[in-house]
Amino acid sequence: MEKLIYKQTTAAIKELCEKAKLKEGNTVVIGCSTSEVVGSVIGTNSNFEIAGEIFKALYDYTKSKGVFLAVQCCEHLNRAIVTEQKAAPFSESVNVVPQPKAGGSLATHAYRSFDNPVVLEEIKADAGLDIGLTLIGMHLKKVAVPLRLENNKIGEAPVVAARTRPKFIGGERAVYNEEIL
Repeated sequence: MEKLIYKQTTAAIKELCEKAKLKEGNTVVIGCSTSEVVGSVIGTNSNFEIAGEIFKALYDYTKSKGVFLAVQCCEHLNRAIVTEQKAAPFSESVNVVPQPKAGGSLATHAYRSFDNPVVLEEIKADAGLDIGLTLIGMHLKKVAVPLRLENNKIGEAPVVAARTRPKFIGGERAVYNEEIL
């Protein structure tokens, strides 16, 4: 099952990065319920081994593209974010170390795997991948645009994706840059 999870996760993150047109230095936020991935109800069956495969796939791909990875903790840590210090050099960190049952298995893997991990109360990411309906919207820049992925399942969990775009301002006479829509 682990090889399949790695493959499905890689396909989803690759598709998201391509459809969202992410560039080096952009940030992608990930929310993940490993309980949902293994076919259980969110928050009931955290799976540290599955989280390891998901993290490895996400980190391998994003690192190869120069995209920063930010992992959302579960509700027990108020959906705080684990990322690398260089992803948010001016953000104020909080003092907490995610654990599988308080933060979530994926956030725990991220904290243990990043070179210089930091936990933040929030981030404003350029795109996001929500594995198992964990509600990542609070960590996306305004304006979020839903993306329909072909790779929309990891294990038993539904996968929802979004990218962001700058707000339109200026009204009917304004001219917009089509390249960043």
